Amino acid sequence: MKKIINTSKAPAPIGPYNQAVMVKDTLYISGQIPIDPSTGSLVEGDIKKETARSMENLKAILAEADMTFDHVIKTTIFLKDMHQFSQVNEVYGSYFDVETAPARETVEVANLPAFVNVEISMIAVK
Repeated sequence: MKKIINTSKAPAPIGPYNQAVMVKDTLYISGQIPIDPSTGSLVEGDIKKETARSMENLKAILAEADMTFDHVIKTTIFLKDMHQFSQVNEVYGSYFDVETAPARETVEVANLPAFVNVEISMIAVK
């Protein structure tokens, strides 16, 4: 049976989906873009700030499911411009212990929701 996970500390979905779904001990988190949940506004203009906002949104969803980044086993990063990979990687990496970091892929895409520069999704296990 699935359990829907939503928190006001992360942006509300902008479509017919939920922030996350828990199935048994596995949490599937929808892609998070750099929307500040307190204002509903996009964080724009600096890829490091955009990445940090996306990661903070993910952190809030993990917390709502009583989890942390230590529980994350897989991530996907979608980038509008792969030339920004090193900056995104620097911010993203600050949220994980290098030795226990999750599996990951990073994919360059033509566009993302709200035409943002970065979107990150995660899978976590208790």
